[in-house]
Amino acid sequence: MMKLTDLLRLFFTLLLSLAAMAAHAQLSIEITGAGANRFPVAVSVMEGESQLPRSVTEVIRADLERSGLFSLVELGPVALPEGSLPDFAWLRTRAADAVAVGSVRDVGAGRFEVRMRLYDTRQEQQLDAIVMTMTPDQYRATAHRIADVIFEKITGLKGVFSTRIAYVVKSGTNYKLQIADSDGANAQTALNSREPIISPAWSPDGKKLAYVSFQLKKPIVYVHDLAAGLQSVVANFKGSNSAPAWSPDGQRLAVVLTKDGLSQMYTINVDGSGIQRLATSSSIDTEPAYSHDGKWIYFTSDRGGSPQIYRIPATGGRAERVTFEGSYNVTPRPSPDGLTMTFITRTANGFQVAIMDLATRQYAVLTDSSRDESPSFAPNSRMILYATEVGGRGVLSAVSSDGRIKQRLSVKAADVREPAWGPLMQ
Repeated sequence: MMKLTDLLRLFFTLLLSLAAMAAHAQLSIEITGAGANRFPVAVSVMEGESQLPRSVTEVIRADLERSGLFSLVELGPVALPEGSLPDFAWLRTRAADAVAVGSVRDVGAGRFEVRMRLYDTRQEQQLDAIVMTMTPDQYRATAHRIADVIFEKITGLKGVFSTRIAYVVKSGTNYKLQIADSDGANAQTALNSREPIISPAWSPDGKKLAYVSFQLKKPIVYVHDLAAGLQSVVANFKGSNSAPAWSPDGQRLAVVLTKDGLSQMYTINVDGSGIQRLATSSSIDTEPAYSHDGKWIYFTSDRGGSPQIYRIPATGGRAERVTFEGSYNVTPRPSPDGLTMTFITRTANGFQVAIMDLATRQYAVLTDSSRDESPSFAPNSRMILYATEVGGRGVLSAVSSDGRIKQRLSVKAADVREPAWGPLMQ
């Protein structure tokens, strides 16, 4: 007779196999706002790119344009030579302050060498260069990496085009936990279930996801190894197990449990051992999130009479209230750079994404929608991905930390919720 663990392993393997065969719901992206002063940059067609089945150049251009920080200068269909200096005077007449030129060369065994050089057309000097080797099916990853280099050299911020996002798609009675490129393309299903999946959270190395699944008819916290396609139980105590949040070193999770009564916060090792209660409260404490340095855990509590955001030392101690304005502030998410915190606040217009300067405690509302939830910072702290509702259907949106740039990502005929932006890839 098979043991219960063997049956569960077989069940999950079957689920994952079915997921792999299922059609992938693809996010489409719409830019609904852009920076007022966009940097004019030209990206020349890569020499020799016609050898590839798909264009690397088009993905680079789309990445930069989607950021809202660049205006793409059109240079026509003819490639500029990658091996010689471009005609800077001509480029200046086209109003291009920077230009990227590149080449693709067949190096045999089904591999291609991709070169890119970035020039400042005003100073007439090379800013950066990159050489990569790829197979044709790696054209998107290569293009994202090149776009990251261009973005960082010009803005001074890390590019996040090579990162991934996770989200949950609900179609009818079916739930899919999906992983996609940051532009919504290349979506893959990590888990397929007829029961809800909520609260996905990326491990700091981007190799695992923690989430809550109801697949055994109760909320249980799992950690999912994405490469192996295997999930393991982290918290399955009496009552509810929810809201996992990774520590910056990837060794522990903050979770919310009701095993002792009300929703309270605990920390636990990733293998489910070493559980420790973080605080004892007569109120509901939930939605924990570690600060970038791991010293604090921000969380939502109604201990003051209404839902507000507090923080507590990650090893436990006295809680300190962080938000004071408004009667409803929830879902704190400190930025990766440690300077700000995004959260959901209730205004006269509904539930909206806000951002707070953690040094001054000043905050601003960033969105004009009314049913926002689940905000998640990009790893460069510049964009915030969140879920909202349009026409009664869940969609993903993104807004820059200054509120000027907005994007919308949606899947036709499906609810999309619970987004989580992954870390920078090593």
